[in-house]
This record gives sequence, C-alpha cells and structure tokens, in this order.
Amino acid sequence: MPIPQLKVYRHDRESRALLTLAGEIDIDTAPLVRESLEQCLRDGIRTIDIDLTAVAFCDCSGLNAFLHASQRTTAAGGSLQLHYPRPLVVRLVDLTDSGFLLRGLPLGRLLAPLQGGPVPTAPASPRRPAPVVPALSGGVL
Repeated sequence: MPIPQLKVYRHDRESRALLTLAGEIDIDTAPLVRESLEQCLRDGIRTIDIDLTAVAFCDCSGLNAFLHASQRTTAAGGSLQLHYPRPLVVRLVDLTDSGFLLRGLPLGRLLAPLQGGPVPTAPASPRRPAPVVPALSGGVL
C-alpha cells in the first residue's frame, strides 16, 4: 500500500479546531481526512475550520469527506468551514452545487470581486434546490 500523500495538522482551542491539510486528497487519503474530522467530534470539538492552502489536489472522495463531516458536525450542533480552497476545489463545489453544505462555499462567483473584477451575476438555476438532509443520507458516500 502506498504511503498517503497527505498530512493533517490539528490545533485545538477549547471547542474549536483548525485542521491544516497539506498534500493531495483522493480516494487513498480521504479516509485520513474523514477519520481526522470524526476524531474532532469524538473529542468534543464543535467548530471545525479546515485550511486548504497547502492542498494541491482534491477529488470527489475528498469533497465527500468534507460533506459527510459537515453533516455530522451540524447534527452535533456545530459548524464546519473550508478556508482558502484552491480553484480546483471551488470548481468541484460549484459543479456539484454543494456549497450550501460547506458554510460559504462555493466561492467561484466571488473570486472575481476579490481580485478587483466586477461582480458576475449568476444565471437562474433551472434545477430545484436539493433539501439539505437527503443530500447526504441513505449511506451515499
């Protein structure tokens, strides 16, 4: 089995934790992300901030780990937020319309204003918004 190309650093302050991830999040390393987030909840952490500055790659298994953790954290009365996602992660969240589950993402439509460009208007979505709970229920992982 190859060595996971991901490092997880955790810094706690009372009931809040900052997880800094460094490397690649894919099918091989997503279980490490999931376990790290579950351990926070077992330790009584209810506010989880995830710093993605040093994440070079994240596929759908990584996104799924974040969505699952967000659902579990919310159910425990807490919150989970992703910080400093790379454009690839932002695009993945935009494509899956899952930003409402991750407290503030997707940022794709916000990147231009942050860089000094005009605020683009988002076209109306022809799809109905999915309810929050069923989006992750039923063992869909």
